[in-house]
Amino acid sequence: MNNFNLLISTSRYNETNAKAEIWFTLLMCGDKYPIISGIKYPGLITAVTIIDRKEVIYKIKKIIENDFNFFQFILKITPIEYVCETNIKTIKEFIDKYYRIYINENQSFKIELIRRKNELVERDTVIESIAKIVNNKVNLDNPDKIIRIEILGNVTGISFLNPDDIIRISNKFNRL
Repeated sequence: MNNFNLLISTSRYNETNAKAEIWFTLLMCGDKYPIISGIKYPGLITAVTIIDRKEVIYKIKKIIENDFNFFQFILKITPIEYVCETNIKTIKEFIDKYYRIYINENQSFKIELIRRKNELVERDTVIESIAKIVNNKVNLDNPDKIIRIEILGNVTGISFLNPDDIIRISNKFNRL
């Protein structure tokens, strides 16, 4: 689990089915050898693809546009740029080192922090300390960019996203 670039959500007990779906999807997108892994958190799996994050998200969105019932088990796909140990100092170093690559000086941002099985990291403390690093304007309602931090126990995934980079599959029952 220490190396992944996609974090996939599914309903509990459907992890095996979601693994098959994302594996097949990544093959369709052009990755001949995607690596799909289950992790210790119910409803979550990870994937490693050689396809560029923006390109794979674009290709998956095209598949869904052509068939909105394509996914039966996957609920959400979050691209991940960097994976590091869950340590506030390390997370801050990653953000400080890389945010300027993804966020232009005139763009607004917000921070999303999702914690799983980690009570050591205080939510407000993390958000405030990271917000101090990024010199851009904060916009919680309509940001240009999102700094998403996914804490999975001792491992953290960090992403610098456009608001539409996360693929959310609407519930089939809501479509009826």
